[in-house]
Amino acid sequence: MTESVLDYMTRLGRSAREASRVLARASTAQKNRALQAAARALDAARDELVAANEQDLAQGRANGLDAAMLDRLALTPKVIDSMIEGLRQVAALPDPIGAIRDMRYMPSGIQVGKMRVPLGVVGIIYESRPNVTIDAASLCLKSGNATILRGGSEAIHSNRAIARCIAQGLLEAELPAASVQVVETTDRAAVGALIAMPEYVDVIVPRGGKGLIERISRDARVPVIKHLDGICHVYIDVAADPQKAIRIADNAKTQRFAPCNTMETLLVHQAIAAEVLPPLAAIYRDKGVELRGCAGTRALLGADVLEATEQDWATEYNAPILSIRLVDSLDAAIEHINRYGSQHTDAIVTENFTDARRFLTEVDSSSVMVNASTRFADGFEYGLGAEIGISTDKLHARGPVGLEGLTSEKYVVLGDGHIRT
Repeated sequence: MTESVLDYMTRLGRSAREASRVLARASTAQKNRALQAAARALDAARDELVAANEQDLAQGRANGLDAAMLDRLALTPKVIDSMIEGLRQVAALPDPIGAIRDMRYMPSGIQVGKMRVPLGVVGIIYESRPNVTIDAASLCLKSGNATILRGGSEAIHSNRAIARCIAQGLLEAELPAASVQVVETTDRAAVGALIAMPEYVDVIVPRGGKGLIERISRDARVPVIKHLDGICHVYIDVAADPQKAIRIADNAKTQRFAPCNTMETLLVHQAIAAEVLPPLAAIYRDKGVELRGCAGTRALLGADVLEATEQDWATEYNAPILSIRLVDSLDAAIEHINRYGSQHTDAIVTENFTDARRFLTEVDSSSVMVNASTRFADGFEYGLGAEIGISTDKLHARGPVGLEGLTSEKYVVLGDGHIRT
């Protein structure tokens, strides 16, 4: 009798739970051995990876995937190099598991502290980019978590080929094969099953479009680490250095258009707008960025700036489009960000220490920056080595989620025959 999707996913979940108990007690050396062996396996399997990826690309072209999606899907030599390097970098990171902090003696004589431990089983649901398979597997493995990876159907052959390399690494390190499992079926019912197995899965991390994340957040019976939108702002304060402001606002928008940490709205204090906006507009126009602005912006920059609507302030474009608004105070800038932002990443450009401190304190986002581009909101740039995703939630993890975000803490108590009286 053919196994149902629910039975298949239940089997994966049960195997992952068993593997998680072995991983929780695995040594750092053993986990690193698996990561290094997987890196060697990837290097040796380049031809196999490219051949599998070409199957996915051919199917994607036949199915009418757009150029951007095909680009994300491609396993080029450079992408394979970065996957191998990523495994080696994660192997080199400090192992958070087992670290004990804040041990202190209590009046009773016992010692109380906290120990860092894995979450257990992490389910990751993602689209298109097969390199996420390596990023997710490596971070989960190093942090002592078993993981179930459900990639997009458009990358199924690539993900299977990558999974074989990971399996080789686990085998060489004598870790359970179920430590990392790639879902083999493309049936969408697998996602529904994965997010509804709290007995086997401890947390879900969705990586993909807003529709996917909204669906998982709505239907999951397992805690979710996620962000929905990346509506990021740069505010150029009245006390900004104009040259810094131009450089930062240019980079935050044009270094790449699609990432979630790209600026979507530029806020400018009206007292400095005439100095910074015309040169910025010239840069944006040269780089093909469509500008949409408030009445003051349009009066300053000309008729080719489209009128910004209420919807523009609440839109993540992921495209060469930028909304610009003039404000008359820091208060107005903070109010705009807290009203329209997505609590992802927001920056102020200013030489005024008090304004900078107020911005850091009052802007309610997972990353808040002073005199730096929003494009720095990234696990690698934050020294995490890599990231499993970015969280705009306020519980458990916030901002780029690296190894520590895939762990929890438990209290540990040391005594010597102590009893409570």
